[in-house]
Amino acid sequence: MENQLIKCLIIGSGPAGYTAAIYTARAGLSPVLYEGIEPGGQLTTTTDVENFPGYPEGVTGAALMEDLKKQAARFGTDVRFGVITHADFSRRPFQVTVDGRHVLEAETVIVATGASAKYLGLPSEQKYRGMGVSACATCDGFFYRKKDVAVVGGGDTACEEATYLASICNKVYMVIRKDHMRASKAMQHRVMNTPNIEVLFGHVTEQVIGDEQGVTGLLLRDAAGEEKMIDVSGLFLAIGHHPNTEIFKDQLDLDADGYIRTVPGTSKTNIEGVFAAGDVQDPHYRQAITAAGSGCVAALDCERYLLSR
Repeated sequence: MENQLIKCLIIGSGPAGYTAAIYTARAGLSPVLYEGIEPGGQLTTTTDVENFPGYPEGVTGAALMEDLKKQAARFGTDVRFGVITHADFSRRPFQVTVDGRHVLEAETVIVATGASAKYLGLPSEQKYRGMGVSACATCDGFFYRKKDVAVVGGGDTACEEATYLASICNKVYMVIRKDHMRASKAMQHRVMNTPNIEVLFGHVTEQVIGDEQGVTGLLLRDAAGEEKMIDVSGLFLAIGHHPNTEIFKDQLDLDADGYIRTVPGTSKTNIEGVFAAGDVQDPHYRQAITAAGSGCVAALDCERYLLSR
C-alpha cells in the first residue's frame, strides 16, 4: 500500500479528467490522475477536432489531449499510467487498487472513466477507425459535407445522427438490421420525410471497404443472404455506448444503462466524497466540451467538500 494519503484521486484521462486535474491542482489539492487503459480517452481515436473552443484552425484529438495533459502537469498534477481495477468506497479513506496489485488511499475520488462506443466488431471497421469510421456525427460529420455517408442503427440516436448528417451531406443511408426502427414515432417521421435519407431495412454490414485514403464503401447483406455494395465516404456507428462503470456497479448508484447517477446540477454521487464527471455520467451529449465543463464542476465540488470537513 502506498504510504501517502492522496487528497484527490482522479480516475480517467479524457477532457473531464484532465480538466478536473487542472482545477484541483490550481486549488492546491495535489491531485493524482491515473490515465487508464486508453490514455486521453475517446478523442485519441479521432482525427481532426474543429468544435473545441480555442483552436480556430482545428486540432487533432491526440494533440488536444496532450495539451490538456501538459496543462494539468504544469500545475502539479501527478499523472500516472495505470488502470484502476478495484475500488472500495465502503471505508474511509477510500481504497483503490491499481493494476490488480498496488493499493492507494484517497480522501476524495473523481470518476471520469468515460463511455466506450459500441462497434460492430468487424476487422475492417477497426482498420478504418478515424479514416471514415466514426461513432460521433456531431464530432466528425463536418468532414463529410456534400458526400455520401451511412449510419448504422435504428434507434433515436441513429435517427438524430442521420437527420443531422442529411443537413450537410449529399446522401445518407440508414442501415438497419431489423425490418423496423426502434426509434420514437416522431424521429421515424422525421427520417422518412427527409428526402436525402434512404433507409435500408433488414441489412447488416459485412465489410467496410476502403483504400489508403479511407472508407470508400460498404458491403451489406440482406435477410435473404444477398449482398449489396453502397458507395460512401463515411460510416457512423449509432448502436449505443457502454459507460465504463463495471468496477463501481456495486457501490455507486447507476441508471438502467450503467451511467453514474449524480445529484442534478452537481457531480455528487450517492457516496460523499466521490464525484463523477464526463461521459460516465452523461448519456445525452457526449461532447469533449461538455465533458470538460463537468470536470470543472467535479473539481469545484471536490474542493468545497474538502473545505467543509
